[in-house]
Amino acid sequence: MRKNLSANQIEKYSRQIVLKNVGTIGQKKILSSNVLVVGAGGLGCPIVDYLTRAGVGRIGIVDYDKVDVSNIHRQSIYTFKDVGKYKVDVLKKKMININPDVKTKIYKNKISKKNAYKILNQFDIILDGSDNFKTKFLLNEFANKLKKKLIVGAISRYDGHIFSFNFKRNNEACLKCFYQSEVIEEVLNCETDGILGPVAGVVGNIQANEALKNILGLQNQLTNKILIINLLNLTFRQTNFSKKKNCVCGKK
Repeated sequence: MRKNLSANQIEKYSRQIVLKNVGTIGQKKILSSNVLVVGAGGLGCPIVDYLTRAGVGRIGIVDYDKVDVSNIHRQSIYTFKDVGKYKVDVLKKKMININPDVKTKIYKNKISKKNAYKILNQFDIILDGSDNFKTKFLLNEFANKLKKKLIVGAISRYDGHIFSFNFKRNNEACLKCFYQSEVIEEVLNCETDGILGPVAGVVGNIQANEALKNILGLQNQLTNKILIINLLNLTFRQTNFSKKKNCVCGKK
Protein backbone atom coordinates (compact mmCIF):
# COMPACT_ATOMS: atom_id res chain seq x y z
CA MET A 1 0.00 0.00 0.00
CA ARG A 2 1.24 3.49 -0.85
CA LYS A 3 2.13 6.13 1.76
CA ASN A 4 0.00 9.22 2.20
CA LEU A 5 -1.48 10.78 -0.92
CA SER A 6 0.16 13.94 -2.19
CA ALA A 7 -1.76 17.22 -2.31
CA ASN A 8 -1.82 16.91 -6.10
CA GLN A 9 -3.32 13.41 -5.92
CA ILE A 10 -5.94 14.47 -3.37
CA GLU A 11 -7.04 17.24 -5.72
CA LYS A 12 -6.85 15.07 -8.84
CA TYR A 13 -8.95 12.23 -7.41
CA SER A 14 -11.13 14.38 -5.12
CA ARG A 15 -14.43 13.37 -6.76
CA GLN A 16 -13.59 9.69 -6.16
CA ILE A 17 -12.13 10.16 -2.70
CA VAL A 18 -15.31 11.87 -1.48
CA LEU A 19 -17.30 8.69 -2.19
CA LYS A 20 -18.19 6.76 0.98
CA ASN A 21 -16.84 3.46 -0.39
CA VAL A 22 -13.58 4.94 -1.68
CA GLY A 23 -11.96 7.57 0.55
CA THR A 24 -8.18 7.90 0.80
CA ILE A 25 -7.76 4.21 1.65
CA GLY A 26 -9.66 3.18 -1.46
CA GLN A 27 -7.71 5.60 -3.63
CA LYS A 28 -4.48 4.09 -2.33
CA LYS A 29 -5.79 0.66 -3.35
CA ILE A 30 -6.48 1.96 -6.85
CA LEU A 31 -3.03 3.53 -7.12
CA SER A 32 -1.46 0.24 -5.99
CA SER A 33 -3.49 -1.93 -8.37
CA ASN A 34 -2.53 -3.49 -11.68
CA VAL A 35 -4.72 -4.62 -14.56
CA LEU A 36 -4.27 -6.08 -18.02
CA VAL A 37 -6.44 -5.03 -20.96
CA VAL A 38 -6.47 -7.45 -23.89
CA GLY A 39 -7.63 -5.62 -27.00
CA ALA A 40 -7.29 -1.89 -27.69
CA GLY A 41 -10.44 -1.41 -29.75
CA GLY A 42 -14.04 -0.44 -29.06
CA LEU A 43 -14.01 -1.95 -25.56
CA GLY A 44 -10.35 -1.43 -24.75
CA CYS A 45 -10.40 2.33 -25.40
CA PRO A 46 -13.00 3.27 -22.73
CA ILE A 47 -11.57 0.68 -20.33
CA VAL A 48 -8.05 2.11 -20.60
CA ASP A 49 -9.32 5.70 -20.60
CA TYR A 50 -11.35 5.48 -17.39
CA LEU A 51 -8.94 3.24 -15.47
CA THR A 52 -6.14 5.68 -16.34
CA ARG A 53 -8.21 8.62 -15.11
CA ALA A 54 -9.12 6.68 -11.94
CA GLY A 55 -5.44 6.25 -11.15
CA VAL A 56 -4.91 2.51 -11.57
CA GLY A 57 -1.22 2.10 -10.79
CA ARG A 58 -0.13 -0.16 -13.64
CA ILE A 59 -2.00 -0.96 -16.84
CA GLY A 60 -0.86 -3.52 -19.39
CA ILE A 61 -2.30 -3.46 -22.91
CA VAL A 62 -2.10 -6.29 -25.43
CA ASP A 63 -2.85 -5.59 -29.10
CA TYR A 64 -0.94 -6.08 -32.35
CA ASP A 65 -3.31 -4.13 -34.62
CA LYS A 66 -2.94 -0.72 -36.22
CA VAL A 67 -5.56 2.03 -36.23
CA ASP A 68 -7.84 1.82 -39.26
CA VAL A 69 -10.29 4.42 -40.58
CA SER A 70 -13.18 2.05 -39.79
CA ASN A 71 -12.17 2.05 -36.10
CA ILE A 72 -12.71 5.75 -35.50
CA HIS A 73 -16.50 5.71 -35.08
CA ARG A 74 -16.41 3.54 -31.95
CA GLN A 75 -12.80 3.46 -30.67
CA SER A 76 -12.99 6.69 -28.76
CA ILE A 77 -9.33 7.53 -28.10
CA TYR A 78 -8.14 7.46 -31.72
CA THR A 79 -8.33 10.22 -34.33
CA PHE A 80 -7.64 10.29 -38.06
CA LYS A 81 -4.07 11.38 -37.26
CA ASP A 82 -3.54 7.98 -35.64
CA VAL A 83 -4.48 5.89 -38.71
CA GLY A 84 -1.70 3.47 -39.59
CA LYS A 85 -0.07 3.62 -36.15
CA TYR A 86 0.01 0.73 -33.69
CA LYS A 87 -2.87 1.08 -31.25
CA VAL A 88 -0.77 0.30 -28.18
CA ASP A 89 1.75 3.01 -29.11
CA VAL A 90 -1.01 5.59 -29.49
CA LEU A 91 -2.66 4.59 -26.22
CA LYS A 92 0.59 4.73 -24.26
CA LYS A 93 1.31 8.30 -25.38
CA LYS A 94 -2.22 9.47 -24.64
CA MET A 95 -2.30 7.75 -21.24
CA ILE A 96 0.82 9.65 -20.19
CA ASN A 97 -0.91 12.91 -21.11
CA ILE A 98 -4.09 11.90 -19.26
CA ASN A 99 -2.41 10.71 -16.06
CA PRO A 100 1.37 10.49 -15.55
CA ASP A 101 0.77 8.61 -12.27
CA VAL A 102 -0.03 5.47 -14.26
CA LYS A 103 2.69 3.08 -15.38
CA THR A 104 2.03 1.47 -18.77
CA LYS A 105 3.27 -1.82 -20.19
CA ILE A 106 2.43 -2.52 -23.81
CA TYR A 107 2.57 -5.85 -25.63
CA LYS A 108 2.60 -5.52 -29.39
CA ASN A 109 1.63 -9.17 -29.76
CA LYS A 110 -1.34 -11.38 -30.40
CA ILE A 111 -2.30 -13.18 -27.19
CA SER A 112 -1.78 -16.92 -27.62
CA LYS A 113 -1.23 -20.15 -25.72
CA LYS A 114 2.50 -19.51 -26.02
CA ASN A 115 2.53 -16.13 -24.27
CA ALA A 116 -0.72 -16.02 -22.26
CA TYR A 117 0.73 -17.53 -19.07
CA LYS A 118 3.71 -15.18 -18.97
CA ILE A 119 1.68 -12.05 -19.68
CA LEU A 120 -1.41 -12.74 -17.56
CA ASN A 121 0.64 -13.86 -14.57
CA GLN A 122 1.99 -10.32 -14.10
CA PHE A 123 -1.44 -8.80 -13.39
CA ASP A 124 -4.23 -9.24 -10.85
CA ILE A 125 -7.26 -8.36 -12.99
CA ILE A 126 -7.68 -9.25 -16.68
CA LEU A 127 -10.10 -7.22 -18.81
CA ASP A 128 -11.16 -8.77 -22.09
CA GLY A 129 -11.63 -6.20 -24.83
CA SER A 130 -11.10 -8.66 -27.67
CA ASP A 131 -13.37 -8.98 -30.70
CA ASN A 132 -13.54 -12.78 -31.01
CA PHE A 133 -14.52 -15.72 -28.85
CA LYS A 134 -11.35 -17.69 -29.53
CA THR A 135 -9.44 -15.05 -27.57
CA LYS A 136 -12.14 -14.79 -24.90
CA PHE A 137 -12.03 -18.55 -24.28
CA LEU A 138 -8.23 -18.44 -24.17
CA LEU A 139 -8.30 -15.72 -21.52
CA ASN A 140 -10.97 -17.66 -19.64
CA GLU A 141 -8.77 -20.78 -19.63
CA PHE A 142 -5.58 -19.09 -18.43
CA ALA A 143 -7.27 -16.75 -15.94
CA ASN A 144 -8.83 -19.85 -14.39
CA LYS A 145 -5.49 -21.69 -14.25
CA LEU A 146 -3.75 -18.67 -12.71
CA LYS A 147 -6.64 -17.90 -10.29
CA LYS A 148 -7.06 -14.37 -11.65
CA LYS A 149 -10.06 -12.08 -11.87
CA LEU A 150 -11.47 -11.80 -15.39
CA ILE A 151 -13.95 -9.26 -16.74
CA VAL A 152 -15.34 -10.10 -20.17
CA GLY A 153 -17.24 -7.89 -22.62
CA ALA A 154 -18.84 -8.79 -25.95
CA ILE A 155 -20.71 -6.49 -28.33
CA SER A 156 -22.67 -6.53 -31.59
CA ARG A 157 -25.30 -4.26 -33.19
CA TYR A 158 -27.08 -2.68 -30.19
CA ASP A 159 -26.27 -5.51 -27.76
CA GLY A 160 -23.68 -6.18 -25.09
CA HIS A 161 -22.79 -8.97 -22.67
CA ILE A 162 -20.68 -8.39 -19.55
CA PHE A 163 -19.28 -11.04 -17.19
CA SER A 164 -17.10 -10.77 -14.07
CA PHE A 165 -15.26 -13.85 -12.77
CA ASN A 166 -13.10 -14.34 -9.69
CA PHE A 167 -11.28 -17.61 -10.17
CA LYS A 168 -9.82 -17.47 -6.67
CA ARG A 169 -13.20 -18.85 -5.62
CA ASN A 170 -13.64 -22.59 -6.14
CA ASN A 171 -17.36 -22.40 -6.92
CA GLU A 172 -16.97 -19.78 -9.65
CA ALA A 173 -18.54 -20.58 -13.03
CA CYS A 174 -16.60 -19.58 -16.15
CA LEU A 175 -17.28 -18.21 -19.61
CA LYS A 176 -17.66 -21.68 -21.11
CA CYS A 177 -20.24 -22.58 -18.49
CA PHE A 178 -22.45 -19.99 -20.20
CA TYR A 179 -21.38 -20.36 -23.84
CA GLN A 180 -21.39 -24.13 -24.20
CA SER A 181 -20.73 -24.28 -27.93
CA GLU A 182 -17.34 -23.65 -29.55
CA VAL A 183 -19.07 -22.19 -32.62
CA ILE A 184 -20.68 -19.02 -31.32
CA GLU A 185 -19.08 -16.26 -33.38
CA GLU A 186 -22.50 -15.52 -34.82
CA VAL A 187 -23.84 -14.65 -31.34
CA LEU A 188 -22.02 -11.34 -31.01
CA ASN A 189 -19.79 -10.33 -33.90
CA CYS A 190 -19.55 -6.64 -34.70
CA GLU A 191 -17.42 -7.16 -37.82
CA THR A 192 -20.18 -9.03 -39.67
CA ASP A 193 -23.26 -7.66 -37.87
CA GLY A 194 -22.15 -4.07 -37.34
CA ILE A 195 -22.07 -2.08 -34.13
CA LEU A 196 -23.49 1.24 -32.97
CA GLY A 197 -20.52 3.14 -31.57
CA PRO A 198 -21.96 4.09 -28.15
CA VAL A 199 -22.66 0.40 -27.40
CA ALA A 200 -18.91 -0.22 -27.24
CA GLY A 201 -18.50 2.77 -24.94
CA VAL A 202 -21.24 1.67 -22.56
CA VAL A 203 -19.97 -1.91 -22.30
CA GLY A 204 -16.33 -0.85 -21.93
CA ASN A 205 -17.24 1.62 -19.20
CA ILE A 206 -19.20 -1.05 -17.32
CA GLN A 207 -16.13 -3.30 -17.52
CA ALA A 208 -13.97 -0.48 -16.10
CA ASN A 209 -16.55 0.03 -13.36
CA GLU A 210 -16.45 -3.68 -12.47
CA ALA A 211 -12.64 -3.56 -12.33
CA LEU A 212 -12.72 -0.65 -9.87
CA LYS A 213 -15.33 -2.45 -7.76
CA ASN A 214 -13.00 -5.47 -7.64
CA ILE A 215 -10.04 -3.32 -6.63
CA LEU A 216 -12.04 -1.60 -3.89
CA GLY A 217 -13.64 -4.84 -2.68
CA LEU A 218 -17.17 -3.55 -3.23
CA GLN A 219 -20.22 -5.80 -3.24
CA ASN A 220 -22.84 -6.37 -5.97
CA GLN A 221 -20.43 -7.80 -8.52
CA LEU A 222 -21.52 -10.03 -11.40
CA THR A 223 -20.80 -13.34 -9.65
CA ASN A 224 -22.16 -16.25 -11.71
CA LYS A 225 -24.28 -13.77 -13.65
CA ILE A 226 -24.33 -12.14 -17.05
CA LEU A 227 -25.42 -8.56 -17.61
CA ILE A 228 -27.24 -8.33 -20.95
CA ILE A 229 -27.90 -4.89 -22.40
CA ASN A 230 -29.76 -3.72 -25.48
CA LEU A 231 -29.42 -0.02 -26.24
CA LEU A 232 -32.03 -0.06 -28.98
CA ASN A 233 -34.75 -1.03 -26.51
CA LEU A 234 -32.90 0.43 -23.49
CA THR A 235 -33.09 -2.83 -21.54
CA PHE A 236 -30.64 -4.04 -18.88
CA ARG A 237 -31.11 -7.44 -17.29
CA GLN A 238 -29.08 -9.93 -15.27
CA THR A 239 -29.30 -13.67 -15.74
CA ASN A 240 -27.87 -16.26 -13.37
CA PHE A 241 -25.95 -19.27 -14.60
CA SER A 242 -24.14 -22.03 -12.74
CA LYS A 243 -20.92 -23.98 -12.91
CA LYS A 244 -21.26 -26.86 -15.38
CA LYS A 245 -20.01 -30.38 -14.83
CA ASN A 246 -17.05 -31.46 -16.99
CA CYS A 247 -16.36 -27.84 -17.96
CA VAL A 248 -12.81 -26.58 -18.47
CA CYS A 249 -13.08 -24.60 -15.23
CA GLY A 250 -13.31 -27.86 -13.29
CA LYS A 251 -10.12 -29.29 -14.74
CA LYS A 252 -6.82 -28.89 -12.90
